[in-house]
Amino acid sequence: MLINHPIEPIFNENSKILILGSFPSVKSREQTFFYGHSQNRFWKVLARIFEVEEPKTIEEKKCFLLSNKIAVWDVIASCEINGSSDSSIKNVVPNDISLILNTAKIEKIIVNGKTAEKYYNKYIKNKVSREALCLPSTSPANAAWTLDLLVQKWGIIANLRKDKK
Repeated sequence: MLINHPIEPIFNENSKILILGSFPSVKSREQTFFYGHSQNRFWKVLARIFEVEEPKTIEEKKCFLLSNKIAVWDVIASCEINGSSDSSIKNVVPNDISLILNTAKIEKIIVNGKTAEKYYNKYIKNKVSREALCLPSTSPANAAWTLDLLVQKWGIIANLRKDKK
């Protein structure tokens, strides 16, 4: 069964970094917000990088992203998927990220994990003529990466989003 992405992208004209996941997990689809599974380390990683308390509510998460010039969406607009299993994804329809790219001055596109990278490269990269930096997935399925290692690798975004003099 085809499942449509239920979450609107988070961005504004000040966004400088676009982080793209693959497709929302079951928990994220239920909450209708990004990285909703309590075991996903996305919010913990970003909070540690920016040295703030981890945002808890959807409103806090939106404010956190926008105040740090970060846009978030996913590569896939709709697909067939079993539960939250990236390996089961098929019949992909990509999101049109030009809406974000035409509104914000995105300086860097980051994909959250290898699945997002695979589908970005297959469906989006040539349309927008932009490379994406692949960072290790914050998913609990990526157990080889500890929280500390993720924070170290993802730390690059703290420097990317700063205003250039």
